[in-house]
Order: sequence, then structure tokens, then C-alpha cells
Amino acid sequence: MTRIDNDPDLRAALKELTPDQQRRLGCRFAQDVMHLSRDARVNRAIATGLMDLITPEEIEGAFKVARAYAVKTYTDCGKDTDWMAQADHFVAAAAAAALMPDELMTERQNRAWKAAVQARMAVSCAMMEDDSADESRTARQQYALTAEFLD
Repeated sequence: MTRIDNDPDLRAALKELTPDQQRRLGCRFAQDVMHLSRDARVNRAIATGLMDLITPEEIEGAFKVARAYAVKTYTDCGKDTDWMAQADHFVAAAAAAALMPDELMTERQNRAWKAAVQARMAVSCAMMEDDSADESRTARQQYALTAEFLD
């Protein structure tokens, strides 16, 4: 059984995943914070990215939806203190990271890691408004999800 209990172990494990595995696990990280999303289209994009059998066109379509919403909501980040709106933005950013097409990826980027970090940002924003939000629980959940995915 795989054991992951810190970020260096997580990053090392994610580095070994294929692009398709990165997409699916990255969407699982986004799904874990989907309750912070305000947009049904982003939620559908996450669900699409979780599918085992998916065409490149479906991935691209889901990416475009998540990316467009992340771009639209980015302009609101930092402008006011609507922390839940900012959490919503980071959920979309996590989905977009997980669904990013190969041609937009650099050699050093990893979809799942980017999605993990964006998901944590969503929880960090939510912590300002929601006493039940817990960033460390999110990291631990990501470690557990990755270990389960690898096993």
C-alpha cells in the first residue's frame, strides 16, 4: 500500500503519472472542493474530466468551460473581500489545471499538482468565511486520494 503524508511525497508520486492519470486525479482534487463552486458548468467540466473513456474533444471542451470561468472570476479576486467568490474562482482554476491540453503544458508542469494547489487555495479562501473549512484536511485528503489512486 502506498503511503503519502507530505507534499514532497505527493509531488514525487504525481510526477510518475501519465497525462491521463494526472487529469483524472487532478479532477478528483477539484471534485473534493466542488462544494465551493457556484457554477454548474464548472461542476460538469469536473465530472467530464473524471470520466475514464473521454475524447480529446470532450477534454478540450471541459477545459474551455473551466478556464473561461476562471478567467471571468479572476478579475474579482482581490477587488473585494468576498472570500467565497474567490474560493469559487480557485475551484474553476483547479478544474482548468487538471483539464489543460497537452499543447499548453510545459515539460515541468503537472496537471494534478496544479489542481491540488488551486484546490487548496479555494479552501484557504473559504476559511475566511467558513469555520468548517480546513486547509490541512484538504492536503491530507489529497495524500489519501493519491495513495488510493496509485493502489
